[in-house]
Amino acid sequence: MEPLPKGANFRRAKMLWEIGLHIGGDPKEPYTGNRDICITVGSGAGEKYRPWLRMSSGSPILAHAVEHGELEMAMVNPSALLTQAYRGTGLFAKPLPLRVIASYPSWDRFVFAIHPRTGITSLAQVKERRYPLRISTREEPTHSTRVLIAQTLALYGFGMPDVESWGGELQLNGLPGDKRRLDALSNGTIDAVFDEGISGWLDAALEAGMKPIALEEPVFSKLQDIGWRKAVLPARVYPRLGSDHLVIDYSGWPLYSNASMPEEIAYRVCDALNARIDEIEWENTPWAPFPGMGGLGRETESTPRDVPLHPGAEKWYSEHGFPV
Repeated sequence: MEPLPKGANFRRAKMLWEIGLHIGGDPKEPYTGNRDICITVGSGAGEKYRPWLRMSSGSPILAHAVEHGELEMAMVNPSALLTQAYRGTGLFAKPLPLRVIASYPSWDRFVFAIHPRTGITSLAQVKERRYPLRISTREEPTHSTRVLIAQTLALYGFGMPDVESWGGELQLNGLPGDKRRLDALSNGTIDAVFDEGISGWLDAALEAGMKPIALEEPVFSKLQDIGWRKAVLPARVYPRLGSDHLVIDYSGWPLYSNASMPEEIAYRVCDALNARIDEIEWENTPWAPFPGMGGLGRETESTPRDVPLHPGAEKWYSEHGFPV
């Protein structure tokens, strides 16, 4: 198929897509504002538009919209949050009937980095000392990183509001590499960074003297019960580390559906991904190269998966020679 399918209808659709990108991508738009794009395929041939396939990115709890049929598919990052929905743990009070169609490969880690000048070598010590830690974190309280932070700190018996009550501060940011964060690292006005998207800030934090804080094994174990994974933060990627560290995996952007979605739709979505694979901007790094179409349906470092494939997707990968 052509990069842009022939016909006036699709040229106009491309115009609508560009409008959506511009409005949703406005840096002034707040995180909970109008910045998520829902793609709907259906028929506008009558008095009313009849949606057939609705796909959106957005918050982890969009899983409920997929469960209830308000969306056919959604994407979430990281894959661990889809695992929580599937298991009925963490954010979710009950297991949801969800299945993976494909996972956009994205290699990432979540790091709790703290400066040694604080004398803090464990998150447990923050509570023990009621330490007034100055933490750089995301400004949106519902962001997935804030979910992980809350789930982790709760295992130590405190939360970020407690840190603030002890005289600590939150330095708030939009994207991981926000200039406000990088300036604060350079100026020494923060003691810690709790975040993912490490390509945007970790090198700067290490250069400023910060060190990753290891979580104790019982904490790791309880986070794994919720749905998070332990992963290696490798010194081969970040030489300033000096050695490998164990942190939380923050990889993968699974595209998922309700388990009841017809197999034909899941199959066609995989077919579409394969047909237009060269039109999609994939992440590709020396330590996590793009795995190709087969990698979208199987376990890789960039596509961790603890949720089953949809039968229609599994059929597509199998018929096209991609083991899952």
